[in-house]
Amino acid sequence: MADTGATPDASAPATGADRSAEGGEKAVRTAAAEGKLSPKDRRKRIADRVLAEGQVSIEDLVQELGVSQMTVHRDLDSLEHQGWLRKVRGGATAAPNALFESNARWRGNEQVAAKEAICAAALAIAEPGQAVIIDDSSTALPLARSLASRGAYTVITNSLQVINELAEEPDIRVIALGGEYHAAFNAFLGMSTADIARSFRADVAFLSTSAVDNGHCYHQAQENVLVKRALMAAARRRVLLVDHSKFGRQALYELAPLADFDLVISDERLPQEERDALQSLGVRYELAAEGAHRA
Repeated sequence: MADTGATPDASAPATGADRSAEGGEKAVRTAAAEGKLSPKDRRKRIADRVLAEGQVSIEDLVQELGVSQMTVHRDLDSLEHQGWLRKVRGGATAAPNALFESNARWRGNEQVAAKEAICAAALAIAEPGQAVIIDDSSTALPLARSLASRGAYTVITNSLQVINELAEEPDIRVIALGGEYHAAFNAFLGMSTADIARSFRADVAFLSTSAVDNGHCYHQAQENVLVKRALMAAARRRVLLVDHSKFGRQALYELAPLADFDLVISDERLPQEERDALQSLGVRYELAAEGAHRA
């Protein structure tokens, strides 16, 4: 089972698996210039560009795809509804705000060094033989990849990417939490997933969140909050993995107070005022150094 991040409405390349990358890209450019891409392939191309560049204008898309502004607006509306991007004045962006959480592919390329440092610190907490919960966050993904070299674990997760990463590891028992699949998060989310999660009891849960503000965690998606709360309730010990960029952000739905976690792990770029706030709230925290390696 392989996973490189879901793509909107299609998993196969638009130009065919047997075509060379160079020839296929040329054919797509030609088709786009003539306005001949199918709606599915056109939207995939738009999503790929927004996720690669972070932001794109409607004017550029009209010129590149050879279609009308109305067609581009419809495509952006569809992709926004699926959670691939956020429409802004004159274009679209992959960046999050209080109501929109970035696509899993975009998040996977953000703060990579900080996330790896945080997970290196978290790895010391996960003892071989334990039942470990890992949520669908991009922050926790390096931890999942590191477990295989540490010994035998039972991993409970709603993340399709974590499932695929560990599916063929002989020492890892994977328990996949099913439910409704959300392509933008590359995960199973919602009420049915939360109900399944509550039926387990794990040693430790590693979770992340989109925003931390005034001593509380927040997330933009209600269905994601439902599952994260259930995962927290299913673990004897709860660890929040959150890089410095999430502090001071806002999102619509409250997940939990920071005090509900046994440990918060961030990175050394966390501002001093945020460290002071954690200390004043009595939150136990650890700061991981980028580039540090743990045995």
